[in-house]
Amino acid sequence: MGAQSLAVACGALALCLTLAGATNPGIEVRITQAGLDYAHLQGMAILEKELTHVKLPDFSGDFRIRHVGKVHYELSSLDLQNFHLPYSRISLVPSVGLQVSISNAFADVNGNWRVKIHFLRDHGSFDITVENVYIKVNLKLGNDASGKPTIDTSYCSTRISKVRVRFSGKLGWLYNLFHNVIESRFRKILESKICDIVVKSVRSDLQPYVQTLPVTAKIDAIAGVDYSLVGPPMATTQSLDVPMKGECYSLAQRSAVPFSPLALTLPPDHDRMVYFGVSSYFFNTASFAYHEAGALVFEITDSMIPKTVEFHLKTTTFSAFIPQLEELYPDMQMKLRLSAPSAPFLNIGPGGLSLRPVVDIQAYAILPNSNLAPLFLLSLTGNVSAVIDVKFGHIIGNLTVGSWGSLAPHPLSTPQVRTMQSIMNIFASNILVPHINDRLGQGFPLPLLDRIQLSDIVVQFHQNLLLLGANVQYQPRV
Repeated sequence: MGAQSLAVACGALALCLTLAGATNPGIEVRITQAGLDYAHLQGMAILEKELTHVKLPDFSGDFRIRHVGKVHYELSSLDLQNFHLPYSRISLVPSVGLQVSISNAFADVNGNWRVKIHFLRDHGSFDITVENVYIKVNLKLGNDASGKPTIDTSYCSTRISKVRVRFSGKLGWLYNLFHNVIESRFRKILESKICDIVVKSVRSDLQPYVQTLPVTAKIDAIAGVDYSLVGPPMATTQSLDVPMKGECYSLAQRSAVPFSPLALTLPPDHDRMVYFGVSSYFFNTASFAYHEAGALVFEITDSMIPKTVEFHLKTTTFSAFIPQLEELYPDMQMKLRLSAPSAPFLNIGPGGLSLRPVVDIQAYAILPNSNLAPLFLLSLTGNVSAVIDVKFGHIIGNLTVGSWGSLAPHPLSTPQVRTMQSIMNIFASNILVPHINDRLGQGFPLPLLDRIQLSDIVVQFHQNLLLLGANVQYQPRV
């Protein structure tokens, strides 16, 4: 193989490996500019407090004043009284992450001074006014090995345009003559300290907070959901997109899902602070997990039939269209075992959520010794639609079942089959569906940072995509 052919082969192999390693998210969280602005306000409040607690070092120096001579000064007990950040903004920078720009910030500092000029010594207090402070910070976003988001400072610069110092004391008027030296020295110290405190605040406050995003969450005693990031958050000109695995799994034993998520394309909606793009993959992995765990098996006995239903689950009821039941098992209680031969797959389209589950219905007669005698097996498929909502940070659902249809030929006549389907529809509507809806009412937890609540929720359906939009509110600890 020639060098050129080898290069082509290596390039093709690299491309295949890249494509094989690419993972589409099952859920994508989109944070809009409105959401970033809200987070930015919360962050600025924290940064203001952090800057107020900046510890400024004592400093001293020597310089000469014309006609006066050598001056030695010492400034100590520097106390930053306040630090105000009145104008700031957060911007999305593609391929970089986020940029925070602060302008016209100001602060007040006071402390003590001591001066020695030849044989003359004096001391007193001083006040420094810092104005026109400009800060620019770039934030780099990523994800760690566990799939949690990461954030760090990739760039920070500070520029202070104006520093004014005023001395008080017996010779304060004299010391104000050399304030330029003090102001220049203080400006350099404060500019360095501001970036130090910004970097520290990002690492000690912001980074731990973004890592409160759950990588896994327990749905119930049977299943959990994996929210680990499958790639770093991506900044575009309009939003910050966070790709997540969005895969449900059995808590007893996690099995490889035999299908892959399709590519997600979120519509350009930006009316809410945050959007959750949930693909059908998320729901179908939930169905797969529950099926693998054996949770999609339901048993119905006569005691479970509501009193509003006018027949009982007994051989006498079914002998009307299967006469031999009365002869073989006269007036005996029955049990129905409903199971899904495979995990039902859910479809999401502009019209909503729907699925056509296949249900095997095995009927038994309950013998006097409590043993079960198999009577008949019926395979039916149903038309099921779902209504979706969000409550308390959980996706909740409610199923509605339409008609049932037979899947395969069997010994019953067509009228008997239709009667059986009608009976099964009653069982499904009055027993099975309420049982499932009770579980769906508990919901699937959404991936939310600590102390975040959702409001103003909108629900939209697109092809292969459930889109949930919401505004957020941060609830600080009391």
